[in-house]
Amino acid sequence: MKSTKIFSTITGIAALASLAVFSFANCQAAETITIGTYNDPVPMQAAAHEGKFSKATGWKVDWRKFDSGSEAIAALASGDLKITELGSTPLAIAASQGVNLEVFMVDYVIGKSESLIVRNGSGIKKISDLKGKKVAVPFGSTSDFSLRGTLKHANIDPRDLTILNMQPDQIVAAWKQGYIDAAFVWPPAQSEILKTGKRLVGADQVADWGYPTFNVLVVNKQFAESHKKELVAFIKELGKVNHEYLADPSSWTPENPVVKAVAAQTGATPAQVPEVIGGYKFLPLKTQLKDAWLGGGIAKAMKSTAKLLKSEGLIYSVSDDYSKFVTTEYVKAAVSQAQ
Repeated sequence: MKSTKIFSTITGIAALASLAVFSFANCQAAETITIGTYNDPVPMQAAAHEGKFSKATGWKVDWRKFDSGSEAIAALASGDLKITELGSTPLAIAASQGVNLEVFMVDYVIGKSESLIVRNGSGIKKISDLKGKKVAVPFGSTSDFSLRGTLKHANIDPRDLTILNMQPDQIVAAWKQGYIDAAFVWPPAQSEILKTGKRLVGADQVADWGYPTFNVLVVNKQFAESHKKELVAFIKELGKVNHEYLADPSSWTPENPVVKAVAAQTGATPAQVPEVIGGYKFLPLKTQLKDAWLGGGIAKAMKSTAKLLKSEGLIYSVSDDYSKFVTTEYVKAAVSQAQ
């Protein structure tokens, strides 16, 4: 009897030890992946806050906030960053510079979430009134591209106004000091300067003029090839939370727990989130595969963006073909698995 008890005890201890070793091994096996984000209050941030991407991929995700695309490009080029959000303008810049990246998913299409805001009392009532004024924008950003597209559309030479390179927090500070007359920027800076200004042009209108802007998710090509399963799982999770929003946008009120999760992740207030999200357009995964997007449109937009940037002296060369920087492989796999 005693021997049976001893054997049972030893067996139990061995089982616990094995479990502990197994659990430790699993913890050790979890790969830490740094993912770059602009920290915009969008549905993805709710999934990030709730740890859903980590659960789906098995990665320990380290979210790193970037204030501009140039910072994200530098981190990506150095190899320090494997996945990041990137606006269409910094995307075109990075690809034109030969950075080893691949667009694997559309994050969102930019609408009024990026706008040209003019100061109350500045005397700016129409685009032509920008002449002689000081306008701030983060250079190399999607807002920068939208501003230059606006000027092109109105046949205004950028030299007829003073365009200042400022990050969003600098824009807010300069605005409060009365140093600038207008700014093309995104929330939360946009929300702050709107308190004493008005929207003159939104990025959605600029897109209608032929200068579309959007955010994508890009990945280091070699990393993607060795992490296909995890990347597809990431896409499915993001597609799921975007679908939840698209199914009933009106339910995303400040009282909604998902909205509160977005706010907690980004630092926005729950009251700000619904309005900001409404300024973006989210695309179902199947839609992303169409010719207008991953199927060819993004590559064409990259080239047209690069051409405008080169004409303004912001980059030195334009590639003949940008399709090698875009892939449908992972979204196709995500769609196939969801069926």
